[in-house]
Amino acid sequence: MILIFFSSLGFSQRSESSDSLKNELKIAAREIMNSARYCALITLDKEGNPGVRTMEPFPPENDFTVWFGTSPKSRKVSQIKNNPNVTLYYVDSDESGYVAMHGIAQIVNDESEKEKRWKEEWGAYSQNKSDNYILIKASPTWIEIISYSRGIVGNATTWDPPVIMFNSK
Repeated sequence: MILIFFSSLGFSQRSESSDSLKNELKIAAREIMNSARYCALITLDKEGNPGVRTMEPFPPENDFTVWFGTSPKSRKVSQIKNNPNVTLYYVDSDESGYVAMHGIAQIVNDESEKEKRWKEEWGAYSQNKSDNYILIKASPTWIEIISYSRGIVGNATTWDPPVIMFNSK
């Protein structure tokens, strides 16, 4: 079940039904995520300091789960193992907004999943998929969305964006 919080004055005062608004937010979030070739993956180190890096995500699944491929020896893998809380940040292709997905990441080393999520251009960096390639699976807890071009804006006073809340799995 997905819960939606509308903190935007302009967005929440529309005369559309709640289901229509929920659908509009989901469509906008998916469009922004699909149009961005890259996103920022933010993890936390052992001291709780954020680390950010540019990643090339796979398109979000129907439930907004996002997958990444990486080296099992990377800093982000050890940080996720220590603290699975992550944020993904996507900039809209027209730069008029963003999606910030907050969620829980897990490291996946399943050969069939790795085979499904492999890009041939990665072969130059990871000759041995079995040992030098691992997946990060990020499941959303909540997503915030701003898209001025779509009329999705933050609260006029607090600037809080509209938010989609996801049930924990």
